[in-house]
Amino acid sequence: MFVGEKVTLRGVTREDLPVLLSYYNDPEVDLAAGDLPSPTSMERLEKWYERLIEQQPMRRFAIEADGRFIGTCLLQDIDETAGHAELGITIGDKDSWGRGYGRDAIRVLLDYAFRLANLRRVWLRTHAENGRAIRAYQAVGFVEEGRLREHQWLAGRYVDTVLMGILRSEFCDRRDRNPTGATRAPRQSR
Repeated sequence: MFVGEKVTLRGVTREDLPVLLSYYNDPEVDLAAGDLPSPTSMERLEKWYERLIEQQPMRRFAIEADGRFIGTCLLQDIDETAGHAELGITIGDKDSWGRGYGRDAIRVLLDYAFRLANLRRVWLRTHAENGRAIRAYQAVGFVEEGRLREHQWLAGRYVDTVLMGILRSEFCDRRDRNPTGATRAPRQSR
């Protein structure tokens, strides 16, 4: 477990699946992430979970806040030679949107990526209409590195895909400049 100011990152458990199913079947959550809404079944989710637990090491985390499972985050497409990975995050619990949980989860995941996994760069993509997410990414130090114009179909129109990235040196500089603030390194729980 990895503990931040507001959230704890832990492994995804079988007990999380019913809540995760409700997130995956919520069109508003899918659209916020830029995904095409498509219903899923518990059987499909259980098969996904079985594949997930076979992965070693697991780099997908449940996000817990105030004792509740509110979403997931992950590092994917890890290139150990080049030292980079793609970050993904979904806060599925809409009551938790806008409360800083996503920002804190991103900080904790970046600390894991840079300090423990020895990555040097983390990148992500989001759609240009996702202002809340873009502000959260910028708040922890991500910068826009590129834009794919009219790259995604989102709820009846084409929107840009924004590519953002952060280097280990940038993350560490921000954390070191603000040791009492939001970019402080998270605690690892035992």
